Amino acid sequence: MAEELPQHPDFLWDNPDPKKTYDAIVVGGGGHGLATAYYLAKNHGMTNIALLEKGWLAGGNMARNTTIIRSNYLWNESAAIYEHAMKLWEGLTEELEYEMFFSQRGVLNLAHTLGDVRESVRRVEANKLNGVDAEWLTPEQVKEVCPILNISDNVRYPVMGATYQPRAGIAKHDWVAWGYARKCNELGVDIIQNCEVTKVLSDGGRAIGVETTRGKILAPKIALAAAGHTTTLTDQLGVRVPTQSHPLQALVSELFEPVHPTVVMSNHVHMYVSQAHKGELVMGAGIDQYNGYAQRGSFHVVSEQIAASIELFPVFSRAHLLRTWGGIVDVTLDASPIMSLCDVEGVYINCGWGTGGFKATPACGWTFAYTVANDRPHELNEPFSLERFTTGHLIDEHGAAAVAH
Repeated sequence: MAEELPQHPDFLWDNPDPKKTYDAIVVGGGGHGLATAYYLAKNHGMTNIALLEKGWLAGGNMARNTTIIRSNYLWNESAAIYEHAMKLWEGLTEELEYEMFFSQRGVLNLAHTLGDVRESVRRVEANKLNGVDAEWLTPEQVKEVCPILNISDNVRYPVMGATYQPRAGIAKHDWVAWGYARKCNELGVDIIQNCEVTKVLSDGGRAIGVETTRGKILAPKIALAAAGHTTTLTDQLGVRVPTQSHPLQALVSELFEPVHPTVVMSNHVHMYVSQAHKGELVMGAGIDQYNGYAQRGSFHVVSEQIAASIELFPVFSRAHLLRTWGGIVDVTLDASPIMSLCDVEGVYINCGWGTGGFKATPACGWTFAYTVANDRPHELNEPFSLERFTTGHLIDEHGAAAVAH
């Protein structure tokens, strides 16, 4: 049977009115903002913090992702921060004292061409050097891990093998947000919803606070965790942040008994699928190519991803689509995030995670909180500074794979 979800209290955090001043303000009440506020309080003793969310808590990309968690990235810098996240995920339920259904069911990244195979084997060996669990599987071994997958040669995209990370998996995104919010509240963080930041205030090159729809709030440290909307604030400061926002679509089917034991991703055809705890099939694809803040996308993207899914999983051909949705992802030129100080003292930028933000949530919060508290980067996020776009020290995950989910 599909997994039964436990009951939780009606209210997990308070809804205070904003104070006039704080020691720090975190802009954005999604996973990254929540994790940053939590680790600022827990690791650095900063409890006079306001977490400002323009809508409802975790109502942006945190509520619009497909919950995949993995750390099998190619480049050393990416593998390091995502593996740190994986280790934090493995103890997060106990740390937050809140169930978040972290299911380490493994992730398969399929290879369909000789180029895919070469890149995949290279990534497996790079992962091993970085201490990340990774294996290369033959088509027959892939079938053992996921019996419903079609490995026939008589298809457009034959499965020529796959990388496999056994420790990877999924978690329930909303429960992750609630767990962090509950602990933030316990530690004294003010979680303020329906409070949109319209401007970051500065004086003499230093941050002094923010202007919001609920009035002016002062603080010497402003941590931006607003994803695709970051540039609407940084542009006003004269800080250029090289990201572009795109819609990213996903969909779920009706509920089924457990049939899909793992997570399967196909970079070549831009398709990935898992089965959620309640039983629905969760599917996604690549980003829509146009820029914008619309939380919906193009029909042809959904159509092509469903066609690819049915080819790889014939058993899905009679599944009924339940709903689709879109998120707004902010993508950098090298498909790697930005976690950085900037030219305005006291302003810290966390954005550009593209399609990989959810899986990084604990490590992002851990390292970004360190950066805000100490006014210098943590060793894990130091490579992801704004300066790399000037120096040319890019972390080109775009060049390493066709998709960065």
